[in-house]
Amino acid sequence: MGLFVFLPLVLPLSALPIARLAEQHLHPRVTTRLLTLLAVVLGMCSTLCLGLLVVVGTAQLPGNPLPDGWSDPEVRAAVPYAEVAGIAAILVLSAALVVCGTALRRAHRIRERAHRALDVLPSGADPAVLPDDAPYAYAVPGTPARPGRPARPGRIAVSRGMLGSLDGDERRALLAHERAHLHCRHHRYLLAVRLAGCVNPLLLPLRSAVAFSAERWADEEAARAVGDRRLTARAVGKAALISRPAPYPGAVQFASPEPGPVPRRVAALLGPVPSARTWPPALTPAGLAALVAAAGTAASALSALNASVALFLVLKAATPW
Repeated sequence: MGLFVFLPLVLPLSALPIARLAEQHLHPRVTTRLLTLLAVVLGMCSTLCLGLLVVVGTAQLPGNPLPDGWSDPEVRAAVPYAEVAGIAAILVLSAALVVCGTALRRAHRIRERAHRALDVLPSGADPAVLPDDAPYAYAVPGTPARPGRPARPGRIAVSRGMLGSLDGDERRALLAHERAHLHCRHHRYLLAVRLAGCVNPLLLPLRSAVAFSAERWADEEAARAVGDRRLTARAVGKAALISRPAPYPGAVQFASPEPGPVPRRVAALLGPVPSARTWPPALTPAGLAALVAAAGTAASALSALNASVALFLVLKAATPW
């Protein structure tokens, strides 16, 4: 395997420039999908290579259930610093799996709590208006059917305080934004990049980039639905000034009370409609960053494949028959 087994652990760095530049040249829909794809592929390659190192490291532990031949010097020679790398990989992969499991449980628990809170309201209400004077609005993804429990469709929750703070046109923009979150299934993109960041912390910047691009995607869908970009920008800015955090952390909100991304969203809505191109122009910083990210992702996949095949052949040769 050589050093190829370590490359996928550091190649996520190649995706960081495009995470910063994609929003300047690509439609937020394309940005969300591209960055999520990069994060998922790079995260899977990192996990695969950690798994290969775990196999080598586990074979060195006394009392392990693996064939004795897997601890032979020929196998250890396939991985530089096999003892140290193998033991470190066991710890790192175990921690990553625990963090991923925690993130999945937390997402499930938050969704269940949000649905239980909305179950007391009429099921056909769209949106579900909560009797709360604190202004907030968020989208709750649907849940599949389970034994003894029917499927729950996605719902929009908006507080009485938020509705009272916006005029009729602004309320239409708000609801169109939240419907876009549900229709485009933005929660899946956010969960995918969150899990990728749990596996490899170098992918964490893609999580914030995808969160912003998903909001921009919903903004553009809302502006198209209401037919007025200035109205949507006004609704986003006004909601951000008055909003309070949603009662369920992690919910996709119309306008977060955190001020950072909101001015960028408003500025983008006051500008022209983003280009629908699927790749930034080659002779631009974003185009070069996209090429670097694509090359890094391809190199990560090839390195993971090379390491997998090499280890398979070495272990097959070392396995007694």
